[in-house]
Amino acid sequence: MTSAEAAETEETVTCLHMTFYHPCQDDKMMFRCLNFCKREQVRADEMAKFGRDSNVCHYNLMDTRVSRIQFSLQFYRKLNSSEFCFEIKNMSKKTKLIVDQTELGYLNKIDLPWKCIICFGDYQISAEIQEGESVDYFETYLSLAKVPILQERCLPLLQPIPETGISSSSSSLFPFQGKSPIEIDENE
Repeated sequence: MTSAEAAETEETVTCLHMTFYHPCQDDKMMFRCLNFCKREQVRADEMAKFGRDSNVCHYNLMDTRVSRIQFSLQFYRKLNSSEFCFEIKNMSKKTKLIVDQTELGYLNKIDLPWKCIICFGDYQISAEIQEGESVDYFETYLSLAKVPILQERCLPLLQPIPETGISSSSSSLFPFQGKSPIEIDENE
C-alpha cells in the first residue's frame, strides 16, 4: 500500500465567507479587531458571536453603537439529513437585524440562506456558505469591502418617476405601464 492509499480521507470543512462594509470604516476602524483573509476554525458546539464585548464575542466590532452581542450564528445539521446550516439570531434589544428582506427583532432567529446580505445600522455583511462534511468544526473567512455591498450587488434603486408616470426603467417593475392614473374630483 502506498502512503497515499494508507492516508486518511481528507474531510472538507464548511466555511462561512463574510464580507464586511461600513461607510466610516476608514475613519473609525470598527473592524480593526477582525482577522481578515485568514480562515479561522470554530468548534461546532460553540456559537459564533458578533458584537463589541470582547469578553463574550470572538468577532469584535469596535463601535459604541453596536450591542454587546449584536448577533450570533449557530452551526447545526438538519434532522435526518447530512446538510449543515447556520442559524442567525438577533441578540440586540435596540437594533433590528435584516437578513435579505427578513427583519429580525430581539431574540428572533432564522436559518441563514446559503447566500445573503445581513444589515444592521450602517453595517452591511455579505455572507456565503461553502458546504463541507466536518461535524467537529466549521471555518470563517472574513474580508473587507471597499464599496457598499448593497450597491455592489446591483440591487435596483428606486428612481423617481416623471410626472408622465412612465420611466424607461419602470417597464419591468410596473405591469400597469401605459395606463395613466385617472384624476377624480372629490365631489364626483
